[in-house]
Amino acid sequence: MSKGSVSDPTFISFAGTESYLTNDALSSAVNCALALEKPLLVKGEPGTGKTLLAEAIAETLQTELIHWPVKSTTRAQDGLYLYDTVQRLYDSRFGGQDGSRDVKDIRHYIKLGPLGRAFASEKRIVLLIDEVDKADLEFPNDLLHELDRMQFVIGETGDEIKAKDRPVVIITSNNEKELPDAFLRRCVFHFIDFPEPELMKRIVKVHHPGIDQHLVDQAVVTFYELRALPRLRKRPSTSELVDWISVLKRANVGNDRFIRELPFLGVLLKKEQDVELVGQAKRSGGWKS
Repeated sequence: MSKGSVSDPTFISFAGTESYLTNDALSSAVNCALALEKPLLVKGEPGTGKTLLAEAIAETLQTELIHWPVKSTTRAQDGLYLYDTVQRLYDSRFGGQDGSRDVKDIRHYIKLGPLGRAFASEKRIVLLIDEVDKADLEFPNDLLHELDRMQFVIGETGDEIKAKDRPVVIITSNNEKELPDAFLRRCVFHFIDFPEPELMKRIVKVHHPGIDQHLVDQAVVTFYELRALPRLRKRPSTSELVDWISVLKRANVGNDRFIRELPFLGVLLKKEQDVELVGQAKRSGGWKS
């Protein structure tokens, strides 16, 4: 796919997949990022499908997905390559597993990171940089510097890795830290709103085809009432609703009252304070259902 406008006949438009439902706003953001060849920065509540979006884009483009989960210690350099000095030292002492590795050739001990593999790929791939806000404040700008250049030199060997095609870059953030303005200016941005109940029912049907609609209706109503409780510290997400309905279905729960009594509450709530809050609401009559 070459760079161009949405009307370009070579442009592959994203409209979701059979397993990933989207809306016009999200599709437009993805298509803008594809046309401009800029990273797409996606924010939203945990469980709103930020990571799955990258998988859906890779499926649409029929290409590989490289997943780079960011940690607090992650540096942009780590995404390019690592020089495994420990393995080289081990092989120099013990001859390696089969003795065939030449310890004098440093190239045997250079391991490309996610960004390096994306640049070295023979075809355009999708690179997911997951939870960019977990790293230190310098990471986002260092990252975009590498993405702008689209090439790097392996210092230990002098080899140059240069991208043939600019990867499709999806960057997710959970808003744990503010991202630098310079970083934001160079991205296409989209915030994934939490699904409305009708869209949520469609999402559930994707994961549970053929499920009883009455069960879905009752579970979704109860789920949104639960999310609306004041002082809830961690509201349940889409993935937790899908899991809860799976348990309800396996337990053959069909009684409306049983659903509203919130069986298997530990699937939805993950904090002791929230479980106690729901218990207090039920005992005081403040629980709507």
